[in-house]
Amino acid sequence: MPTVAHHAPGSFSWFELATTDQDAAKHFYTSLFGWTFYDSPMGPNDFYTTFQLDGQKVGATYTLQQDQLAIGVPPHWNLYIAVESADAAVARALELDGKVLGGPFDVSTHGRMAFIADPTGAAFSVWQAGDHPGVSLVGEPGAVCWADLSTPDQATAAAFYRDLFGYTLPPGEGGYLHIRNGEAFIGGMLAAAQRDPNAPPHWLVYIQVEDSAVSTAKAKELGASIFAGPVEIPNAGTLTVLADPQGAVFALFQPARSGETA
Repeated sequence: MPTVAHHAPGSFSWFELATTDQDAAKHFYTSLFGWTFYDSPMGPNDFYTTFQLDGQKVGATYTLQQDQLAIGVPPHWNLYIAVESADAAVARALELDGKVLGGPFDVSTHGRMAFIADPTGAAFSVWQAGDHPGVSLVGEPGAVCWADLSTPDQATAAAFYRDLFGYTLPPGEGGYLHIRNGEAFIGGMLAAAQRDPNAPPHWLVYIQVEDSAVSTAKAKELGASIFAGPVEIPNAGTLTVLADPQGAVFALFQPARSGETA
């Protein structure tokens, strides 16, 4: 089982579900992926749920707060990007016309973080690890394996992330841009023709599965809404885009087997 104890700067290091019904989300995701969980107190009536698979961390969930609901923040999966310094990342993001939505601030001894929106409006977090490096399971069914950026202004977003994190952005099919962090391909940026023009700018996380058709059917049984798929992506794998019962959008991804095309 591939595990990691440290995430290189620029890596997608943690994935966090903000939801309106934490108990329902725990039921959905544990039923769909075989995850287990443990709860950590956040306050008198709040707790933070960490999801695990075979004892390895894969992500977390928490309940959206009233101030978030008041400004219309919907249920969503949040992407954390590893940095050496959250403060330096915030300063650089501001220089690049990003917007700081919160922080930087310390999360106990776990790490230091900030919420940032890129110049096109897509939000993400940066994470300077303390004693919590992030996910420890990678490259296995049940772990997040990819993330795509959907934005109406790919060129502006590409320049921002390249200059902030040092990504290279090799072109793919139809104007799609791959995101390469060092030698690792970790995600991509959709071309305008590949995205829903009515969707706000956002990051979409992909969770790896053994069988996309089986997992899609299971998700639907559990109350998910299926937006697209399963659809085959040539030379990559099979993709389903869906929303959990509370409305948080994510993707299921079955990689193509070595030596075959999807």
